[in-house]
Amino acid sequence: MGPDGEQIGIVKIAEALKLAQDVGLDLVEIAPTARPPVAKVMDYGKWRYETAQKARESRRNQTNTVIKEMKLRPKIDAHDYDTKKGHIVRFLRGGDKVKITIMFRGREQSRPELGFNLLNKLADDVSTDGIVEFAPKQDGRNMIMVLAPTRKKSEAKVEAQAEKERKAAERAADLEAEHQEMANSRAQAAERIKRKRGPADNLDPDIDL
Repeated sequence: MGPDGEQIGIVKIAEALKLAQDVGLDLVEIAPTARPPVAKVMDYGKWRYETAQKARESRRNQTNTVIKEMKLRPKIDAHDYDTKKGHIVRFLRGGDKVKITIMFRGREQSRPELGFNLLNKLADDVSTDGIVEFAPKQDGRNMIMVLAPTRKKSEAKVEAQAEKERKAAERAADLEAEHQEMANSRAQAAERIKRKRGPADNLDPDIDL
């Protein structure tokens, strides 16, 4: 292949090297496993730089999915349930998976339906933000379920940044309005004092009448 991506065709290595030298470029093998191998006439240094840049950009945009864990008891009270559900929703909205573990103790182990019903209720309550990736399953004394976020972590980050900027703009607007209100109050107070003093009080004592 030529420097602009044009097809040159099958040539001998010596001829390909000469073609590259004639235009002051390099001969780079880009598909060594092809038969015959594919090479391209290009600036090798520039190609390496652009490849490294793309790799860095890819790593920068890559997001690792984190699995958070939340533990519940099968007979959890309503207040604790709402609190832990709130944490789970926050994790899911942040783009993370959540592993929910129901811990059975003593005679509770003979009633696995308690954990199963609780996990199903939880899945329904957070269905807007998460989906069941791993259905409830008994694991010794515990029962486990894994929820996956409905949005990618990268999308969640973009939305979180937008929300942060929106709140910052609102705070700036509120501060500006507060400053304006204070300035108006001071101006009104000064005007009231001026009216109270009357015209004579406002005369400059240094003016020669």
